[in-house]
Parts: sequence; C-alpha cells; structure tokens
Amino acid sequence: MSTLHKHIIKTSNLSIGYASKKKKNTIASNLNIELTKGKLVCLLGKNGIGKSTLLRTLTKVQPALSGEIFINDCNLKDLNNLELSKSLSLVLTERLPENNLSVYELVALGRQPYTNWVGTLTEKDLHFIKTAFEQTNTTHLIKTKYYELSDGQLQKILIARALAQNTDIIVLDEPTAHLDLHHTIETFALLKKLASEFNKTIIVSTHEVNLALQLADELWLMTPSNFISGETEKLIVNNDLDTLFDSNLISFNKTLKQFTILKS
Repeated sequence: MSTLHKHIIKTSNLSIGYASKKKKNTIASNLNIELTKGKLVCLLGKNGIGKSTLLRTLTKVQPALSGEIFINDCNLKDLNNLELSKSLSLVLTERLPENNLSVYELVALGRQPYTNWVGTLTEKDLHFIKTAFEQTNTTHLIKTKYYELSDGQLQKILIARALAQNTDIIVLDEPTAHLDLHHTIETFALLKKLASEFNKTIIVSTHEVNLALQLADELWLMTPSNFISGETEKLIVNNDLDTLFDSNLISFNKTLKQFTILKS
C-alpha cells in the first residue's frame, strides 16, 4: 500500500458506548472509518447523538465496546499513553484549572511527551514551540498570562499547544462553542490551513454545519440510525445530508450547499 494512501486512522466494526457490570449502553455500532493524512474532517450530528463519545473512544479516553481502532496501522489497544501522545493530540473545551501559567509555558506543555523527567526543553523542543506560535499567528501573546486571554485567543493557544506536541492527528471537540462569529470563522480557517499546508489530520466535532460544508475535506455524519463518512461533495451528491436532522423546520439545499429554514 502506498504511503500516500496509508490510513492514518482506521476502524473495523467499531461499537461505542458505555459498559457497566450489568449492561452495555451502545450508542453507535459497526463504524468502519478509513481516513488518510492531511484532511480536515468535521463530525456532525445532533446534541446527544454520540459525537463526544466517538472522539473519546478514538483517542483512548474511554474504551470501545467492541471492534478495532488503528492509528498509523498500530492497534490502539497496543499503544500506551506516551506512544499515543506522539501520534495524536487532543483539544478540549473545558476551562483550564486556575494557575499562573504564561502563554509560552502553556504551549510548552505540548512538549511533555518528549522531555526527560526533569522537563528540560532541548533545541528541538524550542523549535517546535516557536513554530507552533508562528503557525497560529500568536507570537505576540507569548508573555501574556493565559487567564488574560479572550476565548478566541485561548482557543488559538490550545491549538498551538497541540501543534507543539507535533502529532500527525489533532482532535478537537466543539472548539468554537464559546466563540463569536468572527473567531469561529478564524478558528475554522486556521484548522483548514493546518490540514492543507502542514499535512495535519484534523478531526473536529462541531455544530457549525454550514462552515463545515464549506471547508471540510470529509464529513462524518452521526444520525440515530446510521454513521456515514466520506468526501463532502460525494455526500452532498448522494443526498446524505438529508438524514442529518429529522426536522420540519430546516432542510438541506443542494444548490446553495447549506441548510436553510423552511418557510411556513
């Protein structure tokens, strides 16, 4: 198999959900995903459909109920946390704990998988930190305390920390949930740039459906009855977007390539 088409993420008959001693609560099953490097992927679906559960399972935050996940052809079960942190970085929406970290120190934490037990930064570490600030256009914020940042600035810095980690894959769960329109568009434009110019594989769950339709290379659609993945244009042609929302208020307009409000 050529390197060009190597699957950076692949799943085989994956089932996700929650298990207790008494029963399993399956949220989605038989998920077969094949993703190559350098793509911006948007995960879409209604609230409570299981988007975060899927991302937590793919990133080993929680176990799969059944099936297999492969990261760069390695079974996720066989990767320890340190090995995984050199292939995959995670950007979550939770607020950071109260502390006095500067923006530089926060981004430098992305190098933890590579530093020795003392946490000493090498020239290589410093290079990746500097590059992360440059790629996110945030060098001017280096000396700022992270708690002084706006929500939009903080989101960029958390992405910079993931870039400093120097992983092929970056996973983001609702990165624009607390951002205004300007910073939402700015964040998506940055993610698109990282995928197309720096060959990063970006997986982002989002409710910004129309932005996703404009910028994503691939879509993952989660519905109550199905999981559909593929190139955005193909899903539009195949009318797959019609299954995303079961609503008599909105519909997908193929000509405009966006969801529109139905007139009464």
